[in-house]
Amino acid sequence: MARLSYKREVLLVVCLNHQVVSVPQGFGASELSPERYLFLLQEGMPQTLSSTSMFAPCAFSPHLHSSKEDDQGGLIFQDGNLTSASLDALIQHLIPTADYYPEKAYIFTFLLSSRLFIEPHELLSRVCHKCIEQQRLDDPVLDKARIRKFGPKILQLLTEWTETFPYDFQEEQMIGHLKDMIHRIAPCDEAYWKKMNQLLQTLDQKLATLSPGQDSIVKISAAVSDKLVAFKSKPPSIQREILSVCSDPYTLAQQLTHVELERLSRIGPEEFVQAFVHKDPLDGTKTCFSEQKKTSNLEAYVKWFNRLCYLVATEICMPAKKKQRAQVIEFFIDVARECFNIGNFNSLMAIISGMNMSPVSRLKKTWSKVKTAKFFILEHQMDPTGNFYNYRTALRGAAHRSLTAHSNREKIVIPFFSLLIKDIYFLNEGCANRLPNGHVNFEKFLELAKQVGEFMTWKQVECPFEQDHNIIHYLHTAPIFTEDGLYLASYESESPENQIEKERWKSLRSTILGKT
Repeated sequence: MARLSYKREVLLVVCLNHQVVSVPQGFGASELSPERYLFLLQEGMPQTLSSTSMFAPCAFSPHLHSSKEDDQGGLIFQDGNLTSASLDALIQHLIPTADYYPEKAYIFTFLLSSRLFIEPHELLSRVCHKCIEQQRLDDPVLDKARIRKFGPKILQLLTEWTETFPYDFQEEQMIGHLKDMIHRIAPCDEAYWKKMNQLLQTLDQKLATLSPGQDSIVKISAAVSDKLVAFKSKPPSIQREILSVCSDPYTLAQQLTHVELERLSRIGPEEFVQAFVHKDPLDGTKTCFSEQKKTSNLEAYVKWFNRLCYLVATEICMPAKKKQRAQVIEFFIDVARECFNIGNFNSLMAIISGMNMSPVSRLKKTWSKVKTAKFFILEHQMDPTGNFYNYRTALRGAAHRSLTAHSNREKIVIPFFSLLIKDIYFLNEGCANRLPNGHVNFEKFLELAKQVGEFMTWKQVECPFEQDHNIIHYLHTAPIFTEDGLYLASYESESPENQIEKERWKSLRSTILGKT
């Protein structure tokens, strides 16, 4: 039968900042520049999803009314919404007083976006300095009554900062500023010492949980890249095959969801901003995070997507017999369908992408043995037409289910990550960070915070499925073919159909197998 309804080479692998990422071909890949982190898909500005929730216990609302009105000057409101301000005014708006505390939505939005203009340790330094000045914390005799009103609020701000952006506090300067502030207010109430210890203990535990995992993910990714194997021959056992490790598509989909959620849990919200850091036009000296962009978790997650694509293609191309290859294809179709049912759209797209790679899609005799109806439905669901209209509709449905869920199983929403990054990229590129008068374009960052905040809610879901370490180990470590290896395996399985394929086959046999 003719293959495919979706005729495109799905993966184009390019090098961005020395990192390998996946890009669907035909989706604007030629426009990619090495400085940009993303996958430009073929159509213009995305129709971003509206978010009804914020990464905070309360609902996200762009209506950031100022209880201090405009007393700092430089805060511009339109219809009750904070739309722009000078950086100094935004910093002042973040600082609590005895009778004022910023809204959670503002705290998250500003802490997320501020790093485009000022590094976190410098921001915390300025916040602490202003608090010391305003609350007269340098006075020989402190106003204990006033500080007892102010103390809980600054502690709450520091707590929210450490909980939401814990990676900021990997720097000693950040911990130093935090301790200094608490030491200044602690003499007014012994309870502040206890609060400080709790805050630092919680932060240490969180960083200890995140850091080793972060390192191990990077190491696994590096080890996997070393294991990329060229197709050597056609014996029965180049490696263990997926069906010998897991023959149940439901179980594999659940284990893929484990991997996705574990990797997502390590991506800090700041990585979405730091991935697109440019030079601040008002700072002619350097770019924030110029030494490193601090996006290792995001990069590791992109590598995982690439790996899963190539693993699927390898598993299909590896078997010598047509019947076995067809069996593997049908197995992955069932896995993909279950991923869709779970709400794991990233694994779903990786599987579809792997099955649409040219070395796989050209196996017409193999595909003739496959019941493809279910696969075409899944392809249609992830079709890029209309800026991925069908997928976005399904994602909204999963997001709504998550909001009304009574179990972690129903809360799972794992978005197609490439498209999420692309949406954020276009939002970032489509609007200036600063207005002509030098003000920060806060209206832009409210929209950015809505998108990132929704993702932050999704990534916190605990996986409800029992973990199978054997399957997960296989997913991370099973050798996978290079692109050339896949083509050679494909040609060895089903002979070249035209002169171009024959020439490539001869070349690959010569370079990989040493045969003429």
